[in-house]
Amino acid sequence: MYDTVFTERLGRPAAVLVNEGFGFDARSAASGKGMPGVRVVAETVPCECTMPGRITSGVRAAIDDVVAALTRPLSQEERSPATRRADPTDGVVFKGDLQEVQRFYYRRGWTDGLPVIPPTEAAVQEMLAGTELPADHLVGRMIPRLGRVTVRKIAVNAVMAGALPTYLPLLVAGVEALLDPRAAFGTWEVSTGSWAPFWIVNGPIREQLHVESGTGALSPGSIANATIGRAMGLIVKNLGGARKGLEDMGVLGNPGKYSMVIAENEEANPAGWEPLHVQQGFRRDESCLTVSFPNTYLQIWPYGSDDKGIMRAIGANMVPRWRQLTLLVPPGHAQALADGGWTKEEIASYLYEHARVPAYRTPEFWGVPSIVHRGSRPPLNAEDSVPMLRRPDSLRVVVAGGPGTFMGLAYGSSGWVTKPVCLPARWESLVRTYRGLVPDYLRY
Repeated sequence: MYDTVFTERLGRPAAVLVNEGFGFDARSAASGKGMPGVRVVAETVPCECTMPGRITSGVRAAIDDVVAALTRPLSQEERSPATRRADPTDGVVFKGDLQEVQRFYYRRGWTDGLPVIPPTEAAVQEMLAGTELPADHLVGRMIPRLGRVTVRKIAVNAVMAGALPTYLPLLVAGVEALLDPRAAFGTWEVSTGSWAPFWIVNGPIREQLHVESGTGALSPGSIANATIGRAMGLIVKNLGGARKGLEDMGVLGNPGKYSMVIAENEEANPAGWEPLHVQQGFRRDESCLTVSFPNTYLQIWPYGSDDKGIMRAIGANMVPRWRQLTLLVPPGHAQALADGGWTKEEIASYLYEHARVPAYRTPEFWGVPSIVHRGSRPPLNAEDSVPMLRRPDSLRVVVAGGPGTFMGLAYGSSGWVTKPVCLPARWESLVRTYRGLVPDYLRY
């Protein structure tokens, strides 16, 4: 679609062939590029089809429509598309009881399917206490629809998610991370592959906000982990415009999109193991937020409790040729590995060298035309051995989790983008205000 828009801007008529299930997505993409009237021709070729007969018949069936799209005179609307204006409001979007508010927001497509906290003016002002940035400060424009992401709009979505004001600096850093071109957010968030943003928190802010790094850190139950991820999801949907089934075309979807947030247990890093944000070039005493985009998460157990059993299990359970892998190692295994002489860097380089499979087990050998697997030449022989990691730097080790044997492997296709968190001058006072909000479970 973007190539079609570019061609039209060169003054040459263009039409784009789009699978019939992606018509609205194509229109949205064209609108986001400022050309909503570009001509779209629906076709019935299955997505990523490798069957020449199906491709030929599908294109032949659409060719008359392509010719018509390229030769039909422009209508008045196409010459001068009407600008859609938002309804003016005085700041009050809807009045009603809680149930009516929920249903109104859901019908407008502003929720993630779960109930939200109404963003009253008082609640938004309380949220804005988490930053010294002006409410109208523009953090950036978020794809796919180039929505304006201001601090106030971030605060509105944070309120809806149930977040606390102390989370606002993390959310601003999260938006900055998504807008960083290295995150490739424009590909992963709307892809059919259902990639989920995976947020990892480092530095002093972990403890100040009670971001969970221990038992069940990726499970529901911790307000910071749950609402930070949820708020980012609402920001992506409501401000960026990545709506399920319209721009976000994930074939199956991904439960990680509700909230995939964890803190690294930096204190459990053995001697010589640097936390993630230090590996990414930041100081140990800096608070940072890192994002990557996995679409596959696997839990495995070791083949022994010593370092050899742990390493064998990781190597035997890796999926070949993903561009990046975040390995979540609980403290007990981290110490066992360190006792065996392993550093984080040595784990990655060893797995690159020794975790190997025959070439026929890799997508490249079969000529899979995917952005995930682009950029390397496959071996000529099916039995030739190839590394499962793309390169040693394709893996990061993060210490997290509780007592037990399971490890986590989160596979993705982009790198890790880390941003520092900017805190307001009255941060310590703000932390004290909300620090006591923790569960008080009944002990048996």
